[in-house]
Amino acid sequence: MSTAVDLAARLGRTVLYQIYPQSFADANGDGIGDLAGIAGRLDYLAWLGVDAIWLSPCFVSPFADAGYDVADFLTVAPRYGTNDDMARLTEEAGRRGISVLLDLVAGHTSDQHPWFRAAADDPDDDRFVWSDVPVDGFQPGRGARGGYYRPNFFPVQPALNYGYARPDPAEPWRSPVNAPGPVANRAALREIMAHWFGLGVAGFRVDMASSLVKDDPGHVETGRVWREMRAWLDREWPGRVIVSEWGDPRVSVPAGFHADFFLQFGGDDDGLPLRSLWNNGAGTVNLSWGEVPAWADARARGDAATFVRAWRQAADAIAADGRGGVVGLPTSNHDFTRLVAGARDAEQARVAHVLTMTWPAMPSVYYGDEIGMRYVPGTPTLEGSRLSPTYDRSGSRTPMQWGDLVPGMLGPGSPAISTYLPQDPDPDRPTVAAQLADEGSLLHLVRELIALRHGDRRLDVAAPVDVLATGYPLAYLRGGTLAVVLNPGGAGVRLPLDGAARARALVTRGCRVSTGDGGPDVVHLAGHGYAVLDLASA
Repeated sequence: MSTAVDLAARLGRTVLYQIYPQSFADANGDGIGDLAGIAGRLDYLAWLGVDAIWLSPCFVSPFADAGYDVADFLTVAPRYGTNDDMARLTEEAGRRGISVLLDLVAGHTSDQHPWFRAAADDPDDDRFVWSDVPVDGFQPGRGARGGYYRPNFFPVQPALNYGYARPDPAEPWRSPVNAPGPVANRAALREIMAHWFGLGVAGFRVDMASSLVKDDPGHVETGRVWREMRAWLDREWPGRVIVSEWGDPRVSVPAGFHADFFLQFGGDDDGLPLRSLWNNGAGTVNLSWGEVPAWADARARGDAATFVRAWRQAADAIAADGRGGVVGLPTSNHDFTRLVAGARDAEQARVAHVLTMTWPAMPSVYYGDEIGMRYVPGTPTLEGSRLSPTYDRSGSRTPMQWGDLVPGMLGPGSPAISTYLPQDPDPDRPTVAAQLADEGSLLHLVRELIALRHGDRRLDVAAPVDVLATGYPLAYLRGGTLAVVLNPGGAGVRLPLDGAARARALVTRGCRVSTGDGGPDVVHLAGHGYAVLDLASA
């Protein structure tokens, strides 16, 4: 088995990179990114040091929700290429030690999917949640059946039926979890995953993973579905992984997933673990998420204590479960505003990258965050990107800013500019080309941090963390002797730290150390400063 496929055993050291394929690299010049474009950038990704890439959905779709409305789970959408292109991508990535994960939309299909069209004509088909009478939130059916179906997100995304955890005589459409439709849908998930595993795919990020079984207090029955999937995976496809979009790793990893991300939503704190770190708002955040004082803010109004507490609860639950697993910590994603948003600039975002690469979690870098691409307000709504009157996800989905690359070790030169969405119009927008030539750039910092994470076992997920402070600065020890001190605020801060004066500086900015006068040494960080110090050399 290739190292690019055998991913499960090395998740504790993995750096994930999310690619929004429409916007990443266009190889055929039609204005939309494609699989061949991604393949052409594998040398860049290998140079950066990432271990795995996750592609947002690339299956056949009418693209009412940017591909999260799937019409054929077994075929690559023509805009991206073919199934043979996918096989070539996984093979070429594997040669570079990079695994490929796809996005599995498990809870719904497009209303154009043949399964749904068949159900719309057959009153005995229970693959979807269907009622004969109007129900709040249900949509009018189509075809000979009539009736009403339950959507899972947008109205064009009918919910696949995995059953209801509790019956209700007033709602006769509720199926038990062992009804024929739910059983068939679970079998279909295995068939879909096995199909892509056969083409070299190493795993899946599962969209809306907690949404399967309805009216499921505590997600007990949904957890049973995923534990069943995990047992099948470990038996039939060892080394492959499933990573969830659940937002609560304390629950989802014991439910069978190898990893789950802290997200802008989910969990008992309603998304606070991530948003308390970097609530990338500044007037751009969906109002339903709410404004949260962020730790990564020049005004220094937040505190990382909420994040630390949630991470510790998740880590304890994962350890108690005993099967292993990791918490995922993303820089941003296709649904959430980027690290660089509103008043926060790329220089301030450096501290966030140091945190993601040194915390005991699996870092996930959203394409372009390594050069400081920004959330672009006012980007046109496209393919279901608008979530509310105040928030449009398209601002996080603009074309990757390659710049004027020349052919060489990192790929075939400058790709065609994707016109799927307009480029960031700022003439000073960052580019890969410009930052490659600048050793002090954010791109080189991220590469240095990834190399440090790979090269120092004290940064493995399994290595211990001892939190020294959660405010300004946030400070912690990894493996007992690797000190990380971070200051996203605009004003200088200080931290007493024994042995700091004799420590070897690994990655620093705006840092100086003074020797204590009869007391501990003191680390001084300027605004937006950081330090990774090896106390073992003291």
